[in-house]
Amino acid sequence: MSAENSSAVKGGDINERARLRMQRKKEIMDAKIGKARQTGGQIVIATGNGKGKSSSGFGMVVRSLGHGMKVGVVQFIKGAMATGEETFLRRFPDEVSFHAMGEGYTWETQDRERDIAMAEAAWGKSQEFLADPSIGLVLLDELNIALKCRYLDVQKVIAGLQARAAMQHVVITGRGALPELIDIADTVTEMQAIKHAFNNGFVAQAGVEW
Repeated sequence: MSAENSSAVKGGDINERARLRMQRKKEIMDAKIGKARQTGGQIVIATGNGKGKSSSGFGMVVRSLGHGMKVGVVQFIKGAMATGEETFLRRFPDEVSFHAMGEGYTWETQDRERDIAMAEAAWGKSQEFLADPSIGLVLLDELNIALKCRYLDVQKVIAGLQARAAMQHVVITGRGALPELIDIADTVTEMQAIKHAFNNGFVAQAGVEW
C-alpha cells in the first residue's frame, strides 16, 4: 500500500471513530433532553475569584432583553463610579430598571455601619423586583459580597428569593457565595483565576473591567 493510500485509510479511520463518538454523544444528550420537562424561574449564581462574574450576569440581562423580557438590576457594593453596563442599559428605561446602590469597594468605604445601611436599602429594592411578576429576570450584582460580609441575613435573603414570582429568574454574582445560598440555587458556576492583567501592572480599563 502506498503512503498516500495508507494516509487515506488512516484518515478514514479517524473520521469514522469521530462519527461514532458523536453518535454516542448524541444518543446520551437526546436522552437527557428527553427527560428535561421542568420549567420555571431559576436561581443562577456566578462566584469565585476569577474575572467574569458580573460580565456573565449582564450577558444574561442582554439575552433576556433580546427575548422581550423586562429586567431589574440591583448592584450591591458598586455605585461609586459609572460603568459601561450602567451607561448602556440606561438607554432602555422601559425595559431595564437599573439601581447601583453601593458606594464602592469595602476597603475604600471603611464604614461598616454605612455599608450595612446601603446593603439593606439595596435589598429593599431587590424585594420590589422579586415581588413583581412582570420582571422576567433580576440581576443582584455583588450580592454575594454583601452576604459574605454579613451586611444582610442570608436566611432573610433566601426567604425573599423563594417567595418570588414562579417564572422569574434571578442571577446572583460576587465572590464567596455562601453554602446556604448555593444549596437553593439551580445553577452555580465558579470562576477560576488563571491569569489577570492587573497582577502584571495593568490598570482597570474601560470595556474590560468597567
